[in-house]
Amino acid sequence: MKKVLFVLTSHEDLGNTGEKTGFWIEEFAAPYYLLKDKGVEVTLASPKGGQPPIDPKSATADFETPATVRFNDDKETQEILAKTLVLSTVNQADYAAVFYPGGHGPLWDLAEDKNSIALIEAFYNNSKPVAAVCHAPAVFKNTKNADGTPLVKGKRVTGFTNSEEDAVQLTAVVPFLVENMLKNNGGIYSKKDDWNPYSVDDGLLITGQNPASSELVAELLLDKLK
Repeated sequence: MKKVLFVLTSHEDLGNTGEKTGFWIEEFAAPYYLLKDKGVEVTLASPKGGQPPIDPKSATADFETPATVRFNDDKETQEILAKTLVLSTVNQADYAAVFYPGGHGPLWDLAEDKNSIALIEAFYNNSKPVAAVCHAPAVFKNTKNADGTPLVKGKRVTGFTNSEEDAVQLTAVVPFLVENMLKNNGGIYSKKDDWNPYSVDDGLLITGQNPASSELVAELLLDKLK
């Protein structure tokens, strides 16, 4: 059985707004169930371990999907989620791939987290897929190739668009914009119209534009695992 590591954010404060953030339920649940239903074993980790913060907006009826409904009724998965491993204890050798769900949280912690950066580089250097959706491509802000160039340089990537960030009125709140960062790091960035499903696969890197792209990313990852 293939084993995949999911890395979730531990960051819950939405900048200085006084509001909460975290990971986006659909971006965790849709890939989690798609992989699990295909017999993939999924392990969960986060920088602080334990229960990662859930973006409260992602739990509202407006953002309900079949995967979020399933998650809400799934006590077993909720209990697994409450006990994520501490990221620093995780070894890439134990897994076939790594997946990063989005939500705004990763912009603050995982983009700068030394354990996450080292882990991504280790997966990549061992020819294992690295996947990220929506805001989670933020994790490529500081990841490097062996020659010191940005990991995404010259690679086809996508991620949450500047116009989508504008639409949710958080452009002035976030520490950086995913689209701009990927372009500044030399990524060959592309996108579809806001909120449309879109995923890009370039060798070992798999990225998705927004929450609606979560399953597409997981399908591409599943293909790589075969």
